[in-house]
Amino acid sequence: MSGIVDQLLDNAYSSSLIYVAVTVMALVLFLTIFEWVTRYKCWDEIRKGNVSVAMATGGKIFGICNIFRFSAGAGDSIYESLLWGAFGFVILLMAYFLFEFLTPVFRIDEEIRKDNRAVGLISMIISVSVSYIIGATI
Repeated sequence: MSGIVDQLLDNAYSSSLIYVAVTVMALVLFLTIFEWVTRYKCWDEIRKGNVSVAMATGGKIFGICNIFRFSAGAGDSIYESLLWGAFGFVILLMAYFLFEFLTPVFRIDEEIRKDNRAVGLISMIISVSVSYIIGATI
């Protein structure tokens, strides 16, 4: 089985498709986990037009994909990219919880659910910024 995968990864086009497919599958998994740990339902809130939730979720999407981008750019195997993606997602979650911890005067999840766009924007910027730091270490 690994021989077939290795042959596919040797072709630039199939390799690109595999990296994209794996990244999208990981993204779906990581966003599902993110939805479990927040006090709001991301896609329900986005459907209602909640821009803050869209920014926070978009930041996570960008952050996760950015980590995969750095890993692919470093020439990592698809397996190494998955490890970096999972590691990066855990760090992004930790950054989100740290943001919550460092703002004891209000609850981040509640403010984002109430469409406080300032909080949504900061959440997005934290995710994007942390993904660049993670990427720089790859």
